[in-house]
Order: sequence, then C-alpha cells, then structure tokens
Amino acid sequence: MATYPEYMVAPIRQDLTSAGFEQLMTPEEVDSVLNSQSGTVLLAVNSVCGCAAAKARPALKMAVSSSEKKPAKLVTVFAGMETEAVAKAREHMLPYPPSSPSIALFKDGELVHVIERHHIEGNDLMRIVDNLQGAFDEYC
Repeated sequence: MATYPEYMVAPIRQDLTSAGFEQLMTPEEVDSVLNSQSGTVLLAVNSVCGCAAAKARPALKMAVSSSEKKPAKLVTVFAGMETEAVAKAREHMLPYPPSSPSIALFKDGELVHVIERHHIEGNDLMRIVDNLQGAFDEYC
C-alpha cells in the first residue's frame, strides 16, 4: 500500500525518470534488472525527504550527465510507494540495512558500491557526485 498520494510523488518520480532512470514498479521488474549477469546498473531508492531532493537526486543527475564512464542502466524504486518492489531492491542491497534515499551500483549482478542515507544527508553535494563518479570510473 502506498504511503503518499500519487499526485504528490509524480513530480518526484519525474525528477529521475526525465534524467533517464527507469521506474521499477514490481518485485519481478527489480529481479529482472538486478539479476542481470552482464553490465552495470545504478539503482536509486528515491524518497520524498529533503535530503533526496537537495542532495541524492541532484547528485545522481550530475554524476550521470557529467561522467565519461557511466552505468549501462539507470533504475529507481520509490520508498513508501511500491513497497514490494522496494523490499526486493533492498534484498539485493544486503547486507546494508534499509535506507532511503540510497544509491547502489551493481556490476554483472553483484552489488559493488552503496551510498546510504547517512552518507547523503551529512555530506556536501559535490562529495556525493565525486563518490558516484569514482565508482563509475572503477566499475563501469
């Protein structure tokens, strides 16, 4: 069951989907993308919170748009909305605890890099961008 009315989250979803992120709505969609055995996938756990608006989404968009190396696929799930899809994404992010917003990079089906909420809310925007670009350089 969704925590927020769709009209409230639609513009927040669009912030990432307009930047090339695919919105995953079901656990099956999450598994289909994250179980891929080839390539890189960047997963954003989106949220209505202020640190998602001020830091996570801008950092994601800046890192992807300005990096020479970047993930092959960009996907997102929305915390508080499609709870089963989010739960499935979080299974793939174990052993990291649930965190929203958060960002995960997968390579060939394996989790290789995670940025948790506490790395986002207490950090400068450009440090998050640099963190993401460093991961892209290493794994993409």
